[in-house]
Amino acid sequence: QEPLIEYGGGLVQAGGSLRLSCTTSESIDGRYILAWFHQAPGKEREFVAAVSRSGDRTYSRDSVRGRFTISRDNAKRTVTLEMTSLKPEDAATYLCAATRSAAWGVGIVRPRAMDFWGKGTLVTVSW
Repeated sequence: QEPLIEYGGGLVQAGGSLRLSCTTSESIDGRYILAWFHQAPGKEREFVAAVSRSGDRTYSRDSVRGRFTISRDNAKRTVTLEMTSLKPEDAATYLCAATRSAAWGVGIVRPRAMDFWGKGTLVTVSW
């Protein structure tokens, strides 16, 4: 079973909205911080947002704060990224990730902080 499976990518016009979802395997539960990263062609993978184990705290990169919202439902084993006011520079493959790290904030923005990854879902933003 894949540890993380993303859904919801697609083509959207600039200024539009898109909702990404990620379903986790049974072994990835409330012990894990869940996060979203993105990676554009030819660029490094970058942190987008993370949600704490209980879902009571979130942390996101400056460029998406106020536009993207991350949330989780531990009973359904899902993490969601609501993206609004999308810009062409948001276009990338979005990957769901999980970590049991004790760190938070800047301590989890590096891809190497993650223990598991999904394969990603493509988001394209057109003018």
